Amino acid sequence: MAGPLFDCVEREQLADLFDDLGPSARTLLAPWTARDLAAHLVLREHDYLAAPGLVVPGAWNRLAERRRAALTRMDFRWLVSTIRAGPPRGFFRIGWVRSFPNLNEFFVHHEDVRRANGCGSRLNPPELDAALWHNVSRASWFLARRLRGAGLDLQWAGTVNIVRARRGEPTVRISGLPGELLLYLFGRQSAAHVEVTGQADAVEAVRRSRFGM
Repeated sequence: MAGPLFDCVEREQLADLFDDLGPSARTLLAPWTARDLAAHLVLREHDYLAAPGLVVPGAWNRLAERRRAALTRMDFRWLVSTIRAGPPRGFFRIGWVRSFPNLNEFFVHHEDVRRANGCGSRLNPPELDAALWHNVSRASWFLARRLRGAGLDLQWAGTVNIVRARRGEPTVRISGLPGELLLYLFGRQSAAHVEVTGQADAVEAVRRSRFGM
């Protein structure tokens, strides 16, 4: 399966989970529910004016939150069907967008719903693990940019694959499967199944750090 298609798989499985659990289901993004998360995903792909506010602070972010809140008042089935249908023509259909930010977005949010509702970690196909590791390698420096007081290496558990996310001494190593590393870097530290090793003060600096967008 080609890498860019994995975002479709994650999208479809997340939509199925939304249908199964309903709008009030919990997520790892408490107090957000499934309805809140679905509204976020619809805004991200369909509201070109407000969507940049999902990552840009200030007035733009406040606009995005107002429009996301308005979307939560829409019928949940409509939100889910809009997500399932995929993005409109344009930016989010570009190949590298699908294989990089879109795959990250839908994998992480799929796990936000799964793990908040009692589902354990998945055993991913090797091809998906490879795609996620590629994304971890590309995005780690940005997602770990707020880390202070330590360097950071990431290791794909059980392999020799290691990437340096941030230079510094002493260096901490986080080891896990690619999807678990991605969850950690996206700020889901408590849900990610990883091993964090290094000097105690450096490990504590990593644990205190705010990862993510």
